[in-house]
Amino acid sequence: MRSTRRRTWALLAAAAVVAGLLAPVAVSAANRAGSGAAAPRAGAAAPRAPEPEPSGAECRTSVEGSRVVAFCHNPYPTTDLVQLHTECARWWDVDADGGAVAVQPGRTVKLEDRCWKEVGSAWVSHSVS
Repeated sequence: MRSTRRRTWALLAAAAVVAGLLAPVAVSAANRAGSGAAAPRAGAAAPRAPEPEPSGAECRTSVEGSRVVAFCHNPYPTTDLVQLHTECARWWDVDADGGAVAVQPGRTVKLEDRCWKEVGSAWVSHSVS
């Protein structure tokens, strides 16, 4: 008689443990079913991820002789950090990376740099803050 009771309690305890382990899976499945998200059918297109909002300043860079000037305008609602990089044409001329400048929404900034002789290339890097 005692062994039957022990088996019954052991069976009930095991059922409770299994129910406790399966509860999160059942809740997750119920949330997916309630949100209307169904698994895509064979041949159906997968749902697209939302596209990020546009951001970043538009920069126009000009080189005249040994001077580089860049104007950066930010039409977007997020601040953009811009940095002017200048690579000089001569091997002995020091290349330069200007400091990062914050371009507030709706603002324009002017970035300048120079080489001793000719400019090899110049570009502006961005990092949205």
